[in-house]
Amino acid sequence: MGSDLNEVLQVTILSLQISGAATVISLLIGLPLGTLLALGNFVGRQLLLSLVNTGMGLPPVVVGLFVAMMLWRSGPLGDLNLIYTPTAIVIAQVIIAAPVVTGLTTAALQALDPRLRLQLLGLGASRGQLVRELWREARLPLLAALMAGFGAVISEIGASMMVGGNIRYQTRVLTTAIVLETSKGNFGMASGLAILLLVITFLINWALTHLQQKGVRR
Repeated sequence: MGSDLNEVLQVTILSLQISGAATVISLLIGLPLGTLLALGNFVGRQLLLSLVNTGMGLPPVVVGLFVAMMLWRSGPLGDLNLIYTPTAIVIAQVIIAAPVVTGLTTAALQALDPRLRLQLLGLGASRGQLVRELWREARLPLLAALMAGFGAVISEIGASMMVGGNIRYQTRVLTTAIVLETSKGNFGMASGLAILLLVITFLINWALTHLQQKGVRR
């Protein structure tokens, strides 16, 4: 019983570490890229925006296949020895979440009143000040983008299984553990893990929603 509890705790912590890291990296990529797509006017913008929108609907198993081919020992990045490691799962989850964060950031900034941008520029705002003010005005949908990015990776299984291998004490996360227990017919454990995943997802999204709605009341 104690060993089972320790394993569940280890799997839970690893899930949060991997999905948390993937979400933060996706935010670091998606926020500036989405801002560039929303405010910029450059050659290739429409193509890049189309790629981002396509990426928002990428099947996780396709992402898993691509990352596995890149990281496989005979692949281009095989010398890095990243296949079947937590880092490989983070890479796959970033590819899944980054387009979501980027696309929603672009939409959030494009939905702002264009007169706000002209007003800020008229007041002499620098490029950095302009972007910060626009982020502040769009903070509520940007928080929604963060929640969507986290939701896309915490519940993901296909890519995690393909590039992580579901190795006990190394790459097993909550979603892959649920599949494993189900395949063994251990529905009690699988149900418990599923409930735990739902509770964790709810609590994190509740905290983010609280921040979002706190912004609304202001």
